[in-house]
Order: sequence, then C-alpha cells, then structure tokens
Amino acid sequence: MIVRDANPADVSAAHRLIGQLADPPDEAAFRARFEHVLATDDHRIVVAEVAGKVVGVLHMFERPALEKPCEAVVQALVVDSEARSSGVGEALMREAEAWAQSRKLPSVSLYSRVDRKRSHAFYERIGYRVKATSVPASPLKPLRRRAHAVDNKGVARSG
Repeated sequence: MIVRDANPADVSAAHRLIGQLADPPDEAAFRARFEHVLATDDHRIVVAEVAGKVVGVLHMFERPALEKPCEAVVQALVVDSEARSSGVGEALMREAEAWAQSRKLPSVSLYSRVDRKRSHAFYERIGYRVKATSVPASPLKPLRRRAHAVDNKGVARSG
C-alpha cells in the first residue's frame, strides 16, 4: 500500500469514494471542490493506493479555535467497500496523526454520524473516543441574507 498526497489526477477516484460516504455532487462540482481544497493552505488530501488503484481518501485540515487549541480535523475518510478491514483506514488515520504532529497540533478530531456503528468501532479500535454526541433538533433551513439575534432582554434585532 502507498499513502501519498492527492493530485489533480485523483479527482475521479476521490469522487467515486466520496460517493460511498454521501451523495456525491455532480462531477464538475466535485472537481471544483477538490481543486479548491488542494489549493487551500492548512488543508490536505491524502490517498491510499493498492496495486495502482486508489482505495482510500482522507481530507484533513487545521482548525483554529478560540475555546481550545488548534487541532487537526478529519473532514472525510473513505475506504473503498472492497478494501475495508485491510488496514487502509488505519494507515490513513496514522497519516493524519503524523501530519498533526508535524504541525505541532495537540489533537486530531473527527465527526461521525451516530448511525455509523462500524466506523465508531474502527475509530475506537485505533484509539479514538467519543467526546460528545449531537443530533439535529430540526431540519436545516436555508441561510437568510440578514442575521437576527435576540438581546439580553429578549428583544429581536437585525444584524
């Protein structure tokens, strides 16, 4: 297995893999996203190859925060359904950890849907622990042009 930085030629393989995680955008939209992430500082896309075929993809980035130290965040990790349980996911996560360490980031975090029990077992097996669980209370609504807030007296105001 070879773990390496992704390059523009990996876009179709990454699109195929992301489609195993979520509904993929159309190819043109995905290509634009992929190229944007590749060109963005503090983001990295890594792929795993076996016998010349890309069988895993990892997108990670450095996340600054006010309430805690900066950390590395795994935005997406997908291993081809045919290559799962073969060490690919662990190799990609170890690469995420090495990247974080090289950037002097104290932690690696990720978010996983509550229904992904197999993924949770994998992350726990390699040393990750659940820190918090959240479930959306209502469907997301489209963003509005103006922000609205409520002041400390309960009066709505526009921002």
